Amino acid sequence: MNEHYIEALDIAYISSFSTKIKTSWGYLFLNENQPDYYDANHAHISSYLGNYNEIVDEVVSFYQARNIIPRFYLSQYENNEDFITVLKQRGFGFEEFSNPVQLWNKKVEIEKIGNVTIEEVTLENKREAIDIECQIQEFGCSIREKAFEEEFSNPNYTHYLLRYDGVACSTACVFYHNKDARLESVATIESYRGKGLVGQLIHYIQKEVEQKQIERFWVLPINERVEKVYKKSGFETILNFKTGHAFLGGKSVEEIRNGL
Repeated sequence: MNEHYIEALDIAYISSFSTKIKTSWGYLFLNENQPDYYDANHAHISSYLGNYNEIVDEVVSFYQARNIIPRFYLSQYENNEDFITVLKQRGFGFEEFSNPVQLWNKKVEIEKIGNVTIEEVTLENKREAIDIECQIQEFGCSIREKAFEEEFSNPNYTHYLLRYDGVACSTACVFYHNKDARLESVATIESYRGKGLVGQLIHYIQKEVEQKQIERFWVLPINERVEKVYKKSGFETILNFKTGHAFLGGKSVEEIRNGL
C-alpha cells in the first residue's frame, strides 16, 4: 500500500512542473521552458510490456523533435534487465541509485535556538530563498531558479526561509497532494551548516503539516548521510528501492551532484 502512495505522490509532484502525457507503457513528462531540467523532461516506465525498441524509438523521437536530450527514469526493473540491455545497445548511458523512502511517524522535541527565525517565502523574501538554493550544486544551480519560480506560483507548494542572526541561510518546501505531503529542497548555505538549523526548520514545518491534517508526510533523501539527518527529526525509513537513470547525452545525475 505504501508503494501506491509513493508512486501517486511522485507522479503528482512531477506533474506540478511539467506536462504529463499518458502512453501505453507509462508517461512522457515535458517542460519545454526548462529543457535541461531532468525531472521535468523524461520518460517514466510503469509497464515493461511491449516491444522495447519501439518504446525507445517513441521516446527518442519525442524528445529529439523538441531538442531535448532523451532520458528514462526507471523503477521496478529488476525482472526486466533486457530493457536496460536495449538502452545500452542504443547508446544510452545508465546509472543506478539506491533510494530510501522515509515517513514521519514520531514527534521529536528539540530545544529552540534563540537567534533563529522561520517564515514563509513571499514576494518580499523570495529572492533571498532563491539565492540560497542556487548555491546548492545538487539542485542544479541556475536550473533551480526557474523551478523555484514555477513552484512558488503553484498553490500546492509552501516554501520556508530560516534566518540565523537575521541572515537568510536555510530553506525548504513542502508539496501537498490530497492527504500526502512531501518535504523537498532542504538547503543550507555551506558556512552555516553544522549549527542544527535543518532540525529547527524541519521541526517548524512538521507543526505546519500537522495543522493541515495530512495523513502521511514523506521525504526522499538523496544519500545515507541525509537519511540520518531526517531520522533525527522523526522520519523512519520504511522502504529502500532501486532506481535507474538512462540518458542519451549530457551529464549524469551523479556528475551534477558532484559538481562535475
